[in-house]
Amino acid sequence: MRVKKILSGLAFLSILNIVFPVFSTVFAAASEINPEVAHWGFLSAAISTGLSAIAAGVAVAYVGAAAVGAMSEKPEIAGRALIYVGLAEGIAIYGLIIAIMILGKI
Repeated sequence: MRVKKILSGLAFLSILNIVFPVFSTVFAAASEINPEVAHWGFLSAAISTGLSAIAAGVAVAYVGAAAVGAMSEKPEIAGRALIYVGLAEGIAIYGLIIAIMILGKI
């Protein structure tokens, strides 16, 4: 089972390695950006958004589970628990802001 996951991950990365430079060159040509540099900007923006979304998902999973467990014992702390879940979701927004800043530079 683990080998299948590794092989599917490698297949995804190889497809990404083939497709991504083509799209970045097309986007760069459409917006008059240097195509030799543009793919690094697009890749870094995609990585910052993707990794921050994954991290936010993991954080919300842990915080949400703890919040539901705490609310089952004390229902009056529901408002405080939602604040912590919102803070965990903020990680994805920070990654999106960084991606927008990166795309603004290229």
